[in-house]
Amino acid sequence: MLMRFDPFRELDRLASELGTGGRSWPQVLPMDAYRSGDHFTVHFDLPGADPASIDLTVEKNVLAVKAERAWTHGEGDEILVNERPQGSFTRQLFLGEALDAERIQASYDNGVLTVTIPVAEKAKARKVEISTGESQPKAVNASSTEVTSSAA
Repeated sequence: MLMRFDPFRELDRLASELGTGGRSWPQVLPMDAYRSGDHFTVHFDLPGADPASIDLTVEKNVLAVKAERAWTHGEGDEILVNERPQGSFTRQLFLGEALDAERIQASYDNGVLTVTIPVAEKAKARKVEISTGESQPKAVNASSTEVTSSAA
């Protein structure tokens, strides 16, 4: 199971707004996550990010994604509108123990980073066999306290 809780995200956002006079952009990566069979898939939106700037790490049970998007304008360019967020973008996911962090795979295509996280073998559903042996009735000998089995 994936856990999204990041206790420091709001504090970072508030500190960023205070430091920029209230004009800030969200520096978090939008994502979609879903389970399909025996793996989880997470899609992170990274439009315009240089693939070489994307850093994906796993430490203990935390998956961290960092990316940079920069736009450089030419000298003498007159900026009319500057609304697209630039800079560093980060996102952390806390991975449950039921996931196999050793076999994570990632790909980047059309501005979307796709991370596939398999469910650990020990956490996968498995069928448990049920024995159906014939029960043998127990007979008690009336002349002693000995218990014997009678076969049919």
